[in-house]
Amino acid sequence: MAETHVLFVEDDDVIREATQLALERDGFLVTAAPDGLTGLEQFRARRPDIALLDVMVPGLDGVSLCRRIRDESTVPVIMLSARADAIDVVLGLEAGADDYVTKPFDGAVLVARIRAVLRRFGHASGPGGRGGEDGPEEPDCGVLRFGDLEVDPEGMEVRKGGEQVALTPTEMRLLLEFSSAPGTVLSRDKLLERVWEYGWGGDTRVVDVHVQRLRGKIGQDRIETVRGFGYKLKG
Repeated sequence: MAETHVLFVEDDDVIREATQLALERDGFLVTAAPDGLTGLEQFRARRPDIALLDVMVPGLDGVSLCRRIRDESTVPVIMLSARADAIDVVLGLEAGADDYVTKPFDGAVLVARIRAVLRRFGHASGPGGRGGEDGPEEPDCGVLRFGDLEVDPEGMEVRKGGEQVALTPTEMRLLLEFSSAPGTVLSRDKLLERVWEYGWGGDTRVVDVHVQRLRGKIGQDRIETVRGFGYKLKG
């Protein structure tokens, strides 16, 4: 089986070298870069399976680098930040990151988060469940329809008004959770558990930002906020 190729952009020499060694011990192939511009060059030249980007790197900061990567690819991105500052977190997620990890981090935790993101990227099918009489229309091909929105759980495709919608793997997984239970309120904690595989109470800002990104692609009124509880997809 081919090694998973990680692009790791970090300007601190000690952190970069120690993390690279730790990831390589866990079986990852690592391309390390000390700044954002080098990281972008390496991304384009090597086409890694996942990118780990420190927020504060010289030349091209991690958030800007994430945007550049997202313009070209849906490859999973995890942001790394020395601060759990709300602005850093939200900016990274809005730029297209799938998750974030706060430094200093435990190597085992980082590896677990990497593998969880990769599972979302490579999952073969969506969550179970198809809705009954009150659920979405289900043509013979298995495509779920919600007004002008069509979700194909098997083909991993989404169309709005007949036009294909480009979603990141995390956005797709989130939509599959909603479309498997239209009209059902899903709490932020439940979405963290199902989509991000957090077995503990993670940062719900991750959910909120991804829902906003998803709304921007499938329609602002398609996912309803139920204050104090969570979100639901309108059938």
